[in-house]
Amino acid sequence: MADFDVIVIGAGPAGAAAARVAAAAGARVCLLERAVLPRYKTCGGGLVGMSRDQIGAAGLDWSRLASTQVDALTMTLDGRLKVTRRRRDGQPILAMVMRPELDAALVDAAKAAGAEVRTATMVTGVRAAGSGGAEGSSGGVTVTVRDGPDLVASVVVGADGTSSRAASYVGVRCDQVDLGLEGEFRVPSYLAAQWERRMLLDWGPVPGSYGWVFPKGDVLTVGVIGARDDGPALRAYYEAFVARLGIAALPRQHDSGHLTRVRAAGSPLRRGRVLVAGDAAGLLDPWTREGISFALRSGRLAGAAAAAAAGGDLTALDAYPEQVEAVFGSELASGRVLLGLYRRRPELMHAMMSAGPGGFGLFTRIVDGRSTFARQLRRPGVTATVAALSR
Repeated sequence: MADFDVIVIGAGPAGAAAARVAAAAGARVCLLERAVLPRYKTCGGGLVGMSRDQIGAAGLDWSRLASTQVDALTMTLDGRLKVTRRRRDGQPILAMVMRPELDAALVDAAKAAGAEVRTATMVTGVRAAGSGGAEGSSGGVTVTVRDGPDLVASVVVGADGTSSRAASYVGVRCDQVDLGLEGEFRVPSYLAAQWERRMLLDWGPVPGSYGWVFPKGDVLTVGVIGARDDGPALRAYYEAFVARLGIAALPRQHDSGHLTRVRAAGSPLRRGRVLVAGDAAGLLDPWTREGISFALRSGRLAGAAAAAAAGGDLTALDAYPEQVEAVFGSELASGRVLLGLYRRRPELMHAMMSAGPGGFGLFTRIVDGRSTFARQLRRPGVTATVAALSR
């Protein structure tokens, strides 16, 4: 008999969502996390509308988790042509969270649903169990852990980030790798007041890059992201960006880098009884590199499929990749189109966002989840314009 119906590897948003949904469906669930919670995670921590909706669906109040809510956006083109737009409908553009607090709350929701949580547990491998080790056999999946006995589950969900053991087993392929550089700066009260409820996006000098300032009370989260191959140029951009903001000498609570990977079209999402979700599956927006909403949504799909399969409905395993494609396929495709256009014409992005309420209004509808890039790109006029600019 398996130790658990479902083992989830990784206690970030995708893993916590998968564990909560599977446990709520009646499965015996174990959530494994290599760190001790709460733990720091390099992440801007901006919640778009779909993330806020998913957090609410988990029974959590996202507004209580938020350090601040932002309703003003300042945009610059490599530090020039500064424009600020503000929402007037009382709704936030983004809600800002500290990732340790968000992740801990999501894990607590998984615990409340009945999941067992084991921290400080390093997974070292995943393999098919059962007679002859055949994939999809009744033996399930064996998860090996450092300094502990093997664990066996009917189904495993890999949500263990960009260096995922589960993703290696499944054979996930990614065709876009980006480098994010980020610091959290503790700022004096007068500077915190200047950034209160206001964020900044800087369309960067490295093709496809951008920088951000996210205010979180007396902390500013500042970072840049772009293609990993442009690493030296990105580091120079980051240091110049921090210096331009006048915060280079301020104390840094964290200063780190991380890689993000975007799933290649057709990359597998399942091998036998192992599913992958979130960053482990390469699910994030190719242009904005937003990943929290992708993690929460794909984690829910994976948790539901895993619980159903563990209960005897093995068709749920076959259906999972189709569900992911239906939910995320158009978003990934449109994000690639926009990233390609942005690489060529960053000044166009700045002009569109800065021109007036039309561009900014469209931006807020997309961030809210009331529209999508994919939907906009299907409009005939937009399609023609993008095709002309992409030549």
